[in-house]
Amino acid sequence: MRQLLIIALVGFGAQLVDGALGMGYGATSTSLLLLAGLTPVMASATVHIAEVGTNIASGVSHWKLGNVDWQLVARMGVPGAIGAVLGATVLAQLSTEATRPLMAMILGGLGMYILLRYVFRPPQVAHARRSPHGKAFLVPLGLVGGFVDATGGGGWGPISTTTLLSAGKTSPRTVIGSVSTSEFLVSASASVAFLVHLGLLGIDWGLVIALLIGGVVAAPIAAWLVSKVPPRIMGIAVGGLIIMTNLRTLLQAGGMTGDSLTVGFWAFLAVWMTLIVVMALRETRQRRAEKAAAEAAEAEWSI
Repeated sequence: MRQLLIIALVGFGAQLVDGALGMGYGATSTSLLLLAGLTPVMASATVHIAEVGTNIASGVSHWKLGNVDWQLVARMGVPGAIGAVLGATVLAQLSTEATRPLMAMILGGLGMYILLRYVFRPPQVAHARRSPHGKAFLVPLGLVGGFVDATGGGGWGPISTTTLLSAGKTSPRTVIGSVSTSEFLVSASASVAFLVHLGLLGIDWGLVIALLIGGVVAAPIAAWLVSKVPPRIMGIAVGGLIIMTNLRTLLQAGGMTGDSLTVGFWAFLAVWMTLIVVMALRETRQRRAEKAAAEAAEAEWSI
C-alpha cells in the first residue's frame, strides 16, 4: 500500500510538471519506476497505459481553458502514434541488459537537453493561438517524438514542445495544451503495442492505477499553472531530476564505480542546485524590474 501511495504521488508530481511545462511526465515517471526495480519495457508500458487516462484529463482541462489548436493536434498526433508503435515494438524485442543502459542514455539525454535548453535559451514568447506550421514540419516531428517516447519511456514533450517553442511562432499556452492533448494518441498507440507484445498479465495494474489517479488529480491544476509558474525554473528543475534518477546507470556504463561514482553524483547535484538558485534570483530581479517599470509608466500616464 505504501508503494502504491508513493507511485500515486509520483504520478501527481509528474503530471503537475507535464501540464505546466508541456513535458516531463513520461521521463520523470519512467526514471522513478526504473529506480523501483521495473525493467525498461515494463516501466515504459506502465507509464504509457497510465498516460492514456492522464492525457484525457489534461486535454479536457486545456481545451476548457482554450489552450488547444486541434489542427496542430491532428497533424502531429497521428504520425506520433505511428512512431510510438514502432518504438514500442523495438523496445519489446530487446533484452533487459541491453535496454536498461539504452533507456538511461535516452532519458539522461532528454534531461540534459531540457536543463541546458532552459539555462541558455528559454522558449521565445509568441502570441499566435493557431500554429502556422504545416505537415512538412509536423509529420517528421511527430514520428521522431513518438518513437523516442516509446523507446525511452518519455520524450514526446521534450522533443515536440521544445521544438515548437523554439520556432517562436505559436503561443506557449497553445503549444503546451496542444502537445499535451496530442499525447493521448501517442500513449494509446504505444499502450496497444506493449499489450500485444507483453499481454495483459505482464502489466502491474496496481502501479498503472496509482499513476493514473495521481495524474488525473493533478491535470486541472497543471492546466491552470501553465500561465503562473516561471517555466525557466521548472525546466531546470525537471531536467536535473531526470538526469539524477538515471545518473547512476549512466556513470556505471561509463566505467565509474565506488568513490568515483559518488563524487560524480555529488558534483552534478552541486552544479544543478547552483543553477536553480542563480536562475531563481535572476528571475526574481527581472520580475521586480518589470514591475517597477510598469508602475513608473502608470504613474507617468496618470500625471
